[in-house]
Amino acid sequence: MAKDKAQTVTIDGSEFHVSDLSENARNQLLNLRVTDQEIQRLNQQLAIAQTARTAYARALKDELPEQKTH
Repeated sequence: MAKDKAQTVTIDGSEFHVSDLSENARNQLLNLRVTDQEIQRLNQQLAIAQTARTAYARALKDELPEQKTH
């Protein structure tokens, strides 16, 4: 059953057997999967960079001289 599910793909609400797709369609499906993985990786990198930026901003704030109030 799980193997049968792995051989189908749902696109815009329609289910297709991968074996019924043309070679070009299978290549495009592979490209989509690779692209989705890259987007996920880049989103993780962005989250890391945003966390680092927040930490640097806090560290900078801690290093600023205190402002005198009048």
